[in-house]
Amino acid sequence: MKQKYANKKRKETLTAYLMLSPNIVGIGIFVFIPMLYAVYVSFHSWNGMSDMTFTGVDNYRRLITDTDFLNSVKTTLIYAVTYIPLVYCISLGLALITNSLRGKLETFCRMAYFMPYSISTVVAALIWSFMYDPKRGYFNGILNALGIKSQNFLADTDQALFAVMAVSVWLIVGYNMVIFIAAIKDVPQSLYEAADMDGANAVVKFFCITLPTIKNTTVFILVVTTIGSFQVFDQISIMTGGGPAHSTEVAVFRIYDEAFRMYDFGYSSTMAVALFVVIMILTFIQFKFTGSKED
Repeated sequence: MKQKYANKKRKETLTAYLMLSPNIVGIGIFVFIPMLYAVYVSFHSWNGMSDMTFTGVDNYRRLITDTDFLNSVKTTLIYAVTYIPLVYCISLGLALITNSLRGKLETFCRMAYFMPYSISTVVAALIWSFMYDPKRGYFNGILNALGIKSQNFLADTDQALFAVMAVSVWLIVGYNMVIFIAAIKDVPQSLYEAADMDGANAVVKFFCITLPTIKNTTVFILVVTTIGSFQVFDQISIMTGGGPAHSTEVAVFRIYDEAFRMYDFGYSSTMAVALFVVIMILTFIQFKFTGSKED
């Protein structure tokens, strides 16, 4: 009997691995091998065409004193510190509002909020660029109607980064909202009923029941949002090209610029490795301080 069970278990395990093997192979070929190769290239000087020249840790020494890269990291941190709370609060707020609705209205709101996520980042960036146009843009049309002079959102060093950030927030909040709704619907109704019997209001129920119960979902959203904020590229490339005056030049765009405009693949790989390490450290910290623990 035990042998039969063991054979069945082994067969199920083998089937699972066979089903997963295409993804495992794909991740290995297109993710892990390029990552290892980037680490290897980071110790060399290479323009992508000639032979590599081993430089040891010279690229990493250069990185520490590279003001352009450090400024791009600073810009990325400003973007992340603003973007993460915005995405979290708006997504959770939309989830709570939508979850309180019923019937067709709830379905409509879910679809409406989720729809931007189905749009390509490139297409969204182009659409918003037209909306930001200082002469014919939708937003300036509203400002002019209110008697406010037109703003050149994407050409202003104080506004450009946040104008691009608005696109990123618009694209992702619907997806996060759906995840939050799924988590909120899994909260046992008995907890709310007990709170009602104790006379708890909606605010108390949210902070004492809903928020703690969806903690695992919160951690997932925060980690994914953090990683996404450090990897922003498409919107920057299309809407501002890192300008004006490098005010939107984030780390990933700086890496791209070093590789495909300056043709310094060795140094760009060094920057990519450094960014990867930073993301891993931040992810670890988030799991350490906000990760789930058994109650």
